Amino acid sequence: MKEIFDRVSVRKYQDRLVEPEKIDKLLRAAMAAPSAGNQQPWAFCVVRDRAVMDALAGTSPYAKPVLGAPLCIAVLCRQSGLRFPEYWEQDLGACTQNLLLEAEHLGLGAVWMGIAPLPERMEGVGRVLELGEEYKAFALVAVGYPAERQPRHDRYDPARVQWR
Repeated sequence: MKEIFDRVSVRKYQDRLVEPEKIDKLLRAAMAAPSAGNQQPWAFCVVRDRAVMDALAGTSPYAKPVLGAPLCIAVLCRQSGLRFPEYWEQDLGACTQNLLLEAEHLGLGAVWMGIAPLPERMEGVGRVLELGEEYKAFALVAVGYPAERQPRHDRYDPARVQWR
């Protein structure tokens, strides 16, 4: 799959809105991820309001790309109904990766900004988005049309592979 090898973290964006149909495709791709026991713990907050995005950028020292993005998707854990609660972070990792790959496929750029498992970041996002007790913040994903692209690097390292 070309997108796996072409995807890079994009932190600078054009002053151009992401179309609603592309946002829908991003969310559909995210929700197509595998999950433990098919528990599908994901929920999302799609943020386009500039004041809210500015506040989200302050929830982590690494969330500054949100400041220049036209769109931020907060990836959240829906806590009710978890059959395998110890696996929610793995489930949401797969979900977030799907979102990033779909962004690449659609000609968009995105960057994953980790929030979980650090309580101060999770609580900060929760306060900004007024999540309440039902949801836990996992990640923020800034999305937009790339203003610039960094070169892709081949990360394959055969020294990290063990054979038995």
